[in-house]
Amino acid sequence: MKITLRYFALWREELGRDEETREVAPGTTAGALADVVAAERPRLVGLRRATLLMVNQEYVPASTPLQDGDEVAVIPPVSGGSGAEEMPGERRWLFKVVATPLDLDEVVAAVADPACGAIVSFIGTVRDHSLGKAVTALDYEAYPAAAEKMMAQIGVEIADRWGITRVAVIHRTGQLTAGEASVVMAVAAPHRQGAFEACAYLIDRLKQIVPIWKKEAYSDGAVWIGSEADYPRGQ
Repeated sequence: MKITLRYFALWREELGRDEETREVAPGTTAGALADVVAAERPRLVGLRRATLLMVNQEYVPASTPLQDGDEVAVIPPVSGGSGAEEMPGERRWLFKVVATPLDLDEVVAAVADPACGAIVSFIGTVRDHSLGKAVTALDYEAYPAAAEKMMAQIGVEIADRWGITRVAVIHRTGQLTAGEASVVMAVAAPHRQGAFEACAYLIDRLKQIVPIWKKEAYSDGAVWIGSEADYPRGQ
């Protein structure tokens, strides 16, 4: 069987490639294939236990058997959790990953609705310090198609929990400097409590499951946030 593999963040850097095709035997699982790849680099062996897997842009258990033509994405740890009132009308969602500067007005306009009495928005910006060091830049990397799909999954979770169907998120990729926006989002709801709760849930959940990574650059080096904490130093 021919399987396409995609690598991101620290895995991509360690392997020196972002994509490849491999021939595997029938019955090979996603986890077994990832283990074979990890064995090529000692640093990845330690990271493997904290690595998730996607097959055709969906998270899967390591025990999932692969089929000919599948795409397997090796996902390092990403950078980083009242009663419902059902909204009238269909869902109004906007989920995008872009490489251009962000505009808060775009997400606010995407969710605005006369039936909503509250719109809560959030802007995530690059700090000029982290881990006790001055940050010179952040470099964001994403698996865009899967990231947008996972954002939509969060939208479903919000709709199920709060009955809120007006949700928008745009996340930026590429190199950003201090003060620049890395993510903008907005949630509209009939009442403010649900809007505040859903927006807080949205950013927390985004950092848990959406395949977007950030690399912090300092004057003395750089690290992948999330990934770097999950393998022993010095390996």
